[in-house]
Amino acid sequence: MSAHRNSGAQAAKVFNFKLVLLGESAVGKSSLVVRFVKDQFDDYRESTIGAAFFTQVVPVDDSTSVKFEIWDTAGQERYKSLAPMYYRNAQCAVVVYDITQSASFEKAKTWVKELQRQADPDIVIALVGNKNDLASRRAVTAEECQTYADETGLLFQETSAKTGANVGDLFKAIAKKMPLDSQKQNQRTGRNSSSGPTRPTVDLSGSEAASTGNCAC
Repeated sequence: MSAHRNSGAQAAKVFNFKLVLLGESAVGKSSLVVRFVKDQFDDYRESTIGAAFFTQVVPVDDSTSVKFEIWDTAGQERYKSLAPMYYRNAQCAVVVYDITQSASFEKAKTWVKELQRQADPDIVIALVGNKNDLASRRAVTAEECQTYADETGLLFQETSAKTGANVGDLFKAIAKKMPLDSQKQNQRTGRNSSSGPTRPTVDLSGSEAASTGNCAC
């Protein structure tokens, strides 16, 4: 009986956090989250319409895990007006750019400014330079982005959805930044829970546009 009580006392605590991915189209947001959630990669992915929803659990330590409820938003300009619906009430955000496209880094800066102006003031933001497997075509230096991240209080990581490089490290770093002690009301004990009131009323994840032929790696 004592052993049974001890086992229950050591059950892992799971804390839920809403995470949103933002960035231009074709920077690899969907590929990044699919690599994280499913450990898969497709050279050509169809463009997301509206947003797609995923969940994944990240162990923080032996007794605590974070469950990310992930909204992968569309990068096309025509869907930009929908973004606030997805980052509203988000506790963390991943803003992605393509290291081979300097314009995508400038767009990422715009997303960061919008989040810092309109999202939760305590939101944890990670700036992510994707496609570092294409370093020979690099247009944005890691040093420049690290400096910007330091100046604006962001986490920074370069990743490759194609090879999986640093993808797990990225989400583990975000999980460790989350305020677990103040989120005990969101504890779950192994059950798959929904986003509840943080989930937008419009879910467009069921439909996708035709493939553009652009690699989203």
